[in-house]
Amino acid sequence: MARTKEFDRDAALAGALDVFWTKGYEGALTEDLLKGMKIGRQSMYDTFGDKQSLFLESLRTYHKLDNRNFFDHLGDNPSPLEVLHGFLAIFTRRSAEENARGCMGINATTAFGHAQPEVTALARGTATSVETLLAGLIEAAKARGDLSKTLNATVAASFLYATLQGLTVRAQAGADRDELAGVADFAMKALSAM
Repeated sequence: MARTKEFDRDAALAGALDVFWTKGYEGALTEDLLKGMKIGRQSMYDTFGDKQSLFLESLRTYHKLDNRNFFDHLGDNPSPLEVLHGFLAIFTRRSAEENARGCMGINATTAFGHAQPEVTALARGTATSVETLLAGLIEAAKARGDLSKTLNATVAASFLYATLQGLTVRAQAGADRDELAGVADFAMKALSAM
């Protein structure tokens, strides 16, 4: 008779995600993962495979949740420029609150570089999704006359995404909320001046 799992897989994965996000891949010991996941060693290996597989599944989950959170902040605001301001404000607040952990996606990308193709692919996928959304908002702002008609929306979207990533890294390096807000304000002024 086969044993049934006596734990919630999603809750265990959320525990692993939290450990990897806090400690990074190298810093997350198996004992840390087991404690965070609240499961036994054999259950972890039977359900998730090795540490690398568990990390990649955690990272995929993080990217899905992060993208969903990003898109959820669109709301019903009719002004695309205000939505862009809102994104920067949200990242400023979130980066200041999570400064010790930073962004799990950025952390993984900088830790692995191009050595882990799946990590690189996840980072590129997220960048494409977010930059496409930002470019759409920029095009809408151009159509309303809020931004210059000559502004290259693709380049501007890449600039804003790099700014969002930079806010996260600056916060991780100790920048406070006021410093981050200053960077966000400058980015919006730069965008409007182009």
